[in-house]
Amino acid sequence: MKLKQYQIDAFTERVFGGNPAAVVPLSSWPADSFLQAIAEENNLSETAFFVPSERGFTLRWFTPVQEVDLCGHATLASAHVIFSLLGYSRPVIVFETRSGDLFVQRKGDRLEMNFPARVPTPCRPSEDLIQGLGRHPIEVLAGDDYLAVYDSEATIRAITPDATLLGRLDLRGVIVTAPGMEVDFVSRFFAPKYGIPEDPVTGSAHCTLAPYWAGRLGKNILDARQVSRRGGNITCEVKADRVLLLGAAATFMEAEITI
Repeated sequence: MKLKQYQIDAFTERVFGGNPAAVVPLSSWPADSFLQAIAEENNLSETAFFVPSERGFTLRWFTPVQEVDLCGHATLASAHVIFSLLGYSRPVIVFETRSGDLFVQRKGDRLEMNFPARVPTPCRPSEDLIQGLGRHPIEVLAGDDYLAVYDSEATIRAITPDATLLGRLDLRGVIVTAPGMEVDFVSRFFAPKYGIPEDPVTGSAHCTLAPYWAGRLGKNILDARQVSRRGGNITCEVKADRVLLLGAAATFMEAEITI
């Protein structure tokens, strides 16, 4: 069996930046164990698989250890492949996913993703969370992930997480965030229980970050930067119960899986 595979750097205008994702187009769904084996072999934070459907495409995402409900950068990477490399002619891609329908359209030289908002609520942090981050946050909220808020970008950049402690938490991962020096807010994201010690740029985390910062700053359009080592930029717009995420993508590799 031979399968086409692409590796795309998402939320960046150039290769070697943003967040790399593998994208594998399929004609039908094989066994889940086969998909997981490919994701484990790739050893990237996400491998995306899609199959054509009547309305667009069914899309799934796998980390090296398990399938996840929502992934932003691998959705952006998949849309980049479909629009730019496979010549898709419709103006909007409809992805049918475990998180409902997701929509992606071209916006100039970038792509705009339409995702569900994940509004966080205040919570009491556990000792594992505080000790795992090594710094006490100003406030902690919870949604799909924990959201730990700090006072400065310098603090976010200086955090050295304890993956063992954060891996014990009950939610998917931990977002840390603070006001940015050149953007509205900055963030980092850790999900060691999913095999991702630190994700370079996390679109799904901005479904939580955007509503939080929109409420705090009193504005619906926000410029964000995830300040991981690779780093990446996302423009966020909050519209009712949806978040629009705008970002670029670059093709790093086209390859063939031989099994």
